[in-house]
Amino acid sequence: MTKGKKVAKYKYYKIEGDKVVRLRRFCPRCGPGVFLAEHLNRYSCGKCGYLEWKQPQKKEE
Repeated sequence: MTKGKKVAKYKYYKIEGDKVVRLRRFCPRCGPGVFLAEHLNRYSCGKCGYLEWKQPQKKEE
């Protein structure tokens, strides 16, 4: 975890009615509770180092 920095947990969840919606994906290795960081071209886990590349989106004309 980061030393001396606060984690903005409100960015990971959203409340809809009486339900909590998780906005980020979970790490498939670590399981629920560990979110993947979203970068421009990949998702990565800071705990175990799991890396998943994003699929390039095709532009429709």
